[in-house]
Parts: sequence; structure tokens; C-alpha cells
Amino acid sequence: MSDISKSTSIAELGAIVCEALKKSGIDVFLSGGAVVSIYTNNKYESYDLDFVSLEDRSKIKKIMESLGFLQNKSRLYHHPNTIYLVEFPGSAMQIGEENITTFENYKTDMGVLKMLTPTDCVKDRLAGYFYFKDPQCLDQAIWVSEAHPINLESIKKWAKKEGMSSKLEDFFKKLKSR
Repeated sequence: MSDISKSTSIAELGAIVCEALKKSGIDVFLSGGAVVSIYTNNKYESYDLDFVSLEDRSKIKKIMESLGFLQNKSRLYHHPNTIYLVEFPGSAMQIGEENITTFENYKTDMGVLKMLTPTDCVKDRLAGYFYFKDPQCLDQAIWVSEAHPINLESIKKWAKKEGMSSKLEDFFKKLKSR
């Protein structure tokens, strides 16, 4: 059993899960809104952690159960000592058509959390804005950009390959107006 308690932060919980899976040879990384929460000090508050892994789900389930998590649905886990849910939504190692090749290793008191870099987090949020027309995702991309250095050239190239250069202008206009 781990040190999961009501006071465990989203980053600490992510590190506990990441470290436990890593010790069993399972490579995962955190994506989605939880990354935004961490990078923005909860300006956007997420209550679920989306981990991406290519590993067999039955192996993941065993480790999650050893941490005290119970499985709600095929990919969703809850723990009685935390408000956060943990999900394994898929194995997409891409943002749009771009492969994810670098990660942030975020250190916490509970261990290291492997997650999207600030630049890839912005791309991930922009993908939600581009493809699902979610204005909240655009705001989240702005907040991460304001809180951390990002590679704007990489974002421009990515958006161009995605055929979304014109929609990217919304991001730059909003970023400049702040």
C-alpha cells in the first residue's frame, strides 16, 4: 500500500502511480488536464489523471490494485483516500499526427512523474481546441504558455502539419492580448 492520503496532491499521486508502474517495467506518461493543473498551480483544476501506456491493461490493473485503487470501468480507477481518478484512456503516443519523443520528469516528494513537456502540453490543449472546438482548451494552452517557457516555433510547425495554422492565430491573438 502506498502513502496516498486526502492531502496527496495531483502531482504526488501521479508520481506514486508512475513510480509503481515503472518499478514493474511499465512505462507511462501523464497527459491531459492534470498536466495543465500541475503547470498552472491549479489555475485549471483537474480531478483525473490520464496516463498513456502501450502496456497490457491486465498488468496495469495488478499494480493499481496493489496501490489500493479499485477499478470502476475498464480504464478508470479510484482510491478511497483521494478525490482524484486515474485513467488509462489509450496508447496514443502522438499529439495529432506528431509523435511524442521528449518528456518532463517532474520531481515530487513521492517520486518522479513523467509527463508532457510544457510545449507538448500546449499542443495537446490546442488539439482539443482545433478538433473539438473547446474554448476551455484554448484558455488552458494560454495559461501554460504564461507559466512556462514554450517553443513557439515547434508549435507553429506542428499546427502547420496539422493544417491548423489559421486556427493557431486565435492562440497568438489571445496570448498577445494578455
